[in-house]
Amino acid sequence: MFHRIRRRAKEPSQAQRQFAELYAQLQGQVPPGFGSPAPEPEAAEPAAVVDDFLPPELRVPSHDQVEGRMMPWAQPLVLDGEMAVCAECGAYRDWLILSTRGEIWLRCRAGHQQLETRIDTAWYNRHSGPADGTFATFEDCLRHLGH
Repeated sequence: MFHRIRRRAKEPSQAQRQFAELYAQLQGQVPPGFGSPAPEPEAAEPAAVVDDFLPPELRVPSHDQVEGRMMPWAQPLVLDGEMAVCAECGAYRDWLILSTRGEIWLRCRAGHQQLETRIDTAWYNRHSGPADGTFATFEDCLRHLGH
């Protein structure tokens, strides 16, 4: 086996011969500047600094600046094959789903709230749309959503 490898190394193959011939032909045909370092770019005047932030009236607070988020859920809420029902009044539709501090709460139209452990923050983020407003108090947000 080793004898064959040495023998091949001594005798160039047909492909190696063709490559060597092509290499010899193209030796003088390298375009000028090819393979040399690129010239230094010309020093330009510094660009004007542009403020790319939104104006203050269009900025939305980040998640760490908001106490919580809520969204309406008008239809019945089915979780793990069971319909969510208010523990106090038996309501099963027209929920407000509240997301705060990593917990999800359900609030019925009558104002009863209950912790919902079958929903996590990822579920809330998948099902909630973009925020249509930010409010200073919980009551202001409830009024905005019609509760």
